[in-house]
Amino acid sequence: MVNVSTDTWVKAPGADKSSHHANAKIASNVSEVLAKKGIERPVIIGVAADSGCGKSTFLRRVTGIFGTEVSKTHTPVGNFISVICLDDYHLHDRMGRREARVTALDGAANNFELMASQIQALREGKSIMKPVYNHETGEIDECELVEPNHIVVIEGLHPMYDTRVKKSLDFSVYLDLADEVKIAWKIQRDMAERGHSLENILASIESRKPDFAQFVDPQKRDCDVVMEILPTRLIPDDDEKKVLRVRLLQDENSENFDPIFLYDEGSTIDWVPCGRKLTCSYPGIKFHYGPDTYYDKEVAVFEVDGGFEKLDEMVYVETHIERAGTKFFGEITQSLLRNPTAPGSKNGTGLIQVIMAMMMRSVYEKVTGKPVAVSGN
Repeated sequence: MVNVSTDTWVKAPGADKSSHHANAKIASNVSEVLAKKGIERPVIIGVAADSGCGKSTFLRRVTGIFGTEVSKTHTPVGNFISVICLDDYHLHDRMGRREARVTALDGAANNFELMASQIQALREGKSIMKPVYNHETGEIDECELVEPNHIVVIEGLHPMYDTRVKKSLDFSVYLDLADEVKIAWKIQRDMAERGHSLENILASIESRKPDFAQFVDPQKRDCDVVMEILPTRLIPDDDEKKVLRVRLLQDENSENFDPIFLYDEGSTIDWVPCGRKLTCSYPGIKFHYGPDTYYDKEVAVFEVDGGFEKLDEMVYVETHIERAGTKFFGEITQSLLRNPTAPGSKNGTGLIQVIMAMMMRSVYEKVTGKPVAVSGN
């Protein structure tokens, strides 16, 4: 990437923690990009998940909701959204982690001081020179220029792990796969796409569990929304894990958004849609909405168990989902139809990902006071 900037630079706090990060910098001045794009203050959103939990598919749905394209570069950048992968703040390259005997999930293997200083700088409207973790080589490449944008999404293992980073966030999302589903997905992906043996896949999963439980999983306690992907309850003793039960847990006291609801806010609703209006193969589909507690926090739960066949029929369901932040009738359905072959499009995964993307749009509008224009109505 060619770095072209009129900014003047200072060394970023935390740059001295690793020789790989020595050239990480923060602009000393507010970027000219803000005036050019009409940005008062970038909105910062954190998306946390383990690897292989669907972050990429979710973020494609997010950019679709905002009607923006992003570049196919290491750090995807569009005219409205930029997406930063927090793997860039690993203290060690792949070989260095082996020598130090730490995994990338370990908090000690990541430069949170640098991460916090650069994310805060972006929030303040300043450009940064950010390190680049090369996933193909396992090495840490030269720093790249990242300028502030209307929305900056930080995604990875640890967006809410460090208190300083978490304070910069306007909205936080956690994608939570049940172990049974995660194992089934990882086996399918790594055996089919990467040629890994079943033994190596299972060994890798087991080796990550302690660090995941200690450093990644606890972040979901304080998130604005959590998407849980679980085995279905519609099939007794289901072994294939292909039918999913997906739950959206929404913090009732979150500052920047209001939870969606089904039919009647605050009620407990179990709904099996009419089979003449929503085509479903075995084992069908069931919706649930109601209040609950999650780590002693009041949440509103929206749940989809099972799948459906025809995406255009989802408008029937959409008419019963309230406060989803849609701009026009059928927008959720249209968003699903935009990516019909994407993973989860015909079950609760895709539906809830679209709803979360619309929440992010609503958060942006609330924080900035500016409406997001959409097409299709």
